[in-house]
Amino acid sequence: MRLLPVPIVVAGAFAVALVRCQAVAQHEEVGNRDDWQRPGAVMDALHIGPGTRVADIGAGTGYFTFHLAKRVGPAGRVYAVDVQQEALADIGRRASSDRLSQIITVRGTEEDPHLPPLSVDVVLVVNTYHELRAYDAMMEGFQRALKRGGLLAIIDCEAERGEPPDSYTQHHRVPSAAVRDEAIRNGFRFLRNEIGFVNPATPFSYWFFLVFERPS
Repeated sequence: MRLLPVPIVVAGAFAVALVRCQAVAQHEEVGNRDDWQRPGAVMDALHIGPGTRVADIGAGTGYFTFHLAKRVGPAGRVYAVDVQQEALADIGRRASSDRLSQIITVRGTEEDPHLPPLSVDVVLVVNTYHELRAYDAMMEGFQRALKRGGLLAIIDCEAERGEPPDSYTQHHRVPSAAVRDEAIRNGFRFLRNEIGFVNPATPFSYWFFLVFERPS
C-alpha cells in the first residue's frame, strides 16, 4: 500500500503538532504503541522474515528491537544500535533473559553506527533521524552496513519543509522532504512512501515512513 497525501496543516494546528511530537518522543511507550505504529505492518512492508538481518538505529527501550527479534527468529539477527550504554545494557539483559541470541547490542556514535560492513538486509531508523547531526557520515555508515539491494527505512515525525536543521532535535521532528533529499544525495535510491502513522492520543502529529534502497 502507498501513503495518502499528507493534509496541509494550518499554523495553529502545526504548533499543537510540535508540542505533541515532543511529548510522544519523550514518552513513546505510553499507551498501546502496537495499535498505532503497527510494527507487524512495518516489518511486512520491509519484507522482514525468518533469517533477515536488521539494524535498529536508535533502539532506545528496544520496542522495535524485540518485535524484530521475534520476526527474524534464531536464524536472523537484530543489531540494536544506540549511543546510550545504559539503554543497550537494558536491552542486553532482557535479550539474555528471553534467550534471544539473535539480538546484538552495538554502541554507535553521532557519526557512525559502527555496524559491520555488508551485514544487514534492512536498516530501520524510527523516531531517531531528527536527533542526527552528521547526516552524511551516518548515511555512509548505513551504506557500508547494508548489503547490495538492502533497504533503508526512516520513520519520524513530520515537520514543515524549510524548517532549519538546528530545530530538529529541539522539536523532535524533521521534514520528510529533507530526509529524502539527504538520502538521495548520499547514493540511496528512493523507492516509496509507505502508509504513515497517527497516534490517536496525539491526532495532530504525523509520522512519515520512507523507504530507500542501496543500489546493487
